[in-house]
Amino acid sequence: MYILKAMELTLKGKTAVVTGGTHGIGRAMARRLAACGAHVFIFDIDADDEIDFPCRYVRCDVTNRASIEAAFDVSGVPDALFINAGTGIVKPLEETTREVWDKTISLNLTAAFETLQAAAARMKAAKKPGAIVLTASTNSYDGEENLIAYNATKAGVLGILHTAANELGPYGIRVNSVNPGLIRTRLTQAAFDSPPVIKDYFRAIPMGRGGEPDEVAKAAIFLASDWASYITGATLLVDGGQLCCKFGPWKDTEAEFVEGHWRRLD
Repeated sequence: MYILKAMELTLKGKTAVVTGGTHGIGRAMARRLAACGAHVFIFDIDADDEIDFPCRYVRCDVTNRASIEAAFDVSGVPDALFINAGTGIVKPLEETTREVWDKTISLNLTAAFETLQAAAARMKAAKKPGAIVLTASTNSYDGEENLIAYNATKAGVLGILHTAANELGPYGIRVNSVNPGLIRTRLTQAAFDSPPVIKDYFRAIPMGRGGEPDEVAKAAIFLASDWASYITGATLLVDGGQLCCKFGPWKDTEAEFVEGHWRRLD
C-alpha cells in the first residue's frame, strides 16, 4: 500500500529577498520566511531597529537601478524574490498631479520591473532556478475611486507577471503574484479605525472582514515554495472573496457588524 508522506512547507537554506520588507505585508513576508528556514534579506529604504526575527537589512532605493544591483551584490543570487515595495496615494482623478503619477509609476511599476530584471539576469547566469512573487492587488482588476495612479500600476504589474513567467519558465524560474484586498497596514489603518467606513466596505466581502498582513505572507510563501512547483504566471487573490461577488452577502436583517467584522445572527 502506498502512503503519501506529509511534506512540510519549508524554504530551509534558501536565500530570500523581500523588497519593502520593514513594514506591513513585506515585514510579514520576511518574518514568515525566517520561520520557514530561509536566509532573509530585506531591501528597503527605511531601516527598522526593532525587527525581532533573523534577517539582514540592506538599504536599497528600488527606484534606483544602481542601488538595486548593489543590494543584490550583498544578498547574492536569490532562490526566492518577493517584489513588494509600493505606495498608494489617494487622490481624485482631477487632483492626480504629474508628480503623484510619476512617483507611483516609479515605485510600483518601474521598480518592480527593474528588480525582477536584475534578479532574473543573475539567476539565469548562475543557472539557478527559483521563484519570484510580485505583490499586485485586487485593484489590478477594478477601478476603485481616487486611486487612478495606483490602479494603473497594479494592472501593469500583471503585464510584467505574464510576460516574465513566459520568458523565464524555460530557465526554471517561476513568476506569480499575490493580489491582496484590503489588508490592515500602516497605510490602511485609518480605514480600519473607522467603523462606518469598514462596515460598508466589508459588506461586500463574503468573509465579512479585512485581511491581516500574515495572511498575504502565507499565500506568497506558498507560491515561492516547492508546494507550488508547477504554478507559474498565476495570480492568487487574498481578498476574503471580494472579487467573486457582484453584490455583498451581508444584510442588516440577517447579520450584525461587531468588533470590525460581520457575523450572522443565526
